Amino acid sequence: MTSQPPPSPPPQPEQPEQAVPTCYRHPDKETWVRCQRCERPICPDCMRDASVGFQCPECVADGNKGIRQARSAFGGNLVRTPIVTYTILVVTLLVYGAQYLLGNEVTSTLAMQPFSVAAFGEYYRLFTVALVHGGIFHILFNCWALWVVGPYLERSFGHVRYLALYVISAIGGSVLSLWADSPGAASVGASGAIFGLFGATFVVGRRLNLDVRYVAGLIAINLVLTFVLSNISWTGHVGGLVTGSLLAGALAYAPSNNRTLWQVLAIVGAVVVLAVLVMIRASAIVAMLS
Repeated sequence: MTSQPPPSPPPQPEQPEQAVPTCYRHPDKETWVRCQRCERPICPDCMRDASVGFQCPECVADGNKGIRQARSAFGGNLVRTPIVTYTILVVTLLVYGAQYLLGNEVTSTLAMQPFSVAAFGEYYRLFTVALVHGGIFHILFNCWALWVVGPYLERSFGHVRYLALYVISAIGGSVLSLWADSPGAASVGASGAIFGLFGATFVVGRRLNLDVRYVAGLIAINLVLTFVLSNISWTGHVGGLVTGSLLAGALAYAPSNNRTLWQVLAIVGAVVVLAVLVMIRASAIVAMLS
């Protein structure tokens, strides 16, 4: 008896070779990794670490929209490096270097002088006074004070609010000089802005329920020196102190609802009030000298 070999299985059809997926953002790059959210293939250049696996850039950006950005104590962006303070220091030192090299030409051009502001419309002097100084000890004290209190306030208010506080405090000191000094008197120094920062530090400390006795003492000592020592512009100091304190109060105590709007209104309002005071006094000086 003969046996027949089992029949061989019928030939199977050839399976088509599976295509390798390519990155949806870089079609020339093959990849087997997919985004954990949208499941689209992504190459190593598009992979973003996620809690599980990787995500594509679009999904990461979409997820970040719901994350609330960190803010400073009074509503500004979170500050890690006080770049505004450092920039002011550098610019002030550079201007002092120009004073040293060029002499009175720089000082006379940038100093605060009521007559030049009123008669020639040189309103820039209201701020540039903060860039020129009367000597090495003058600039060293102001730079030291800015180095001490500036970063603290910049981190409290954020870059933009802090810069507004510094500039408006400097202008506030010049406005009182415009009203109280003789038209021909000239003054220099960032002391108006610095006193404004002193006042702001006191206000912020009170707002945060901190011990502000050392700040009050610092302000009191400097005010005494302002009126005891000669050749010091008390108008710049007092004007800056009042302006900085009031503006800092408006920023620090702004209602939490729509706080940014209230703060913008406070800054704009301060600028408008100072501008009106400048126009009124400038017209009076021109009329007096004509």
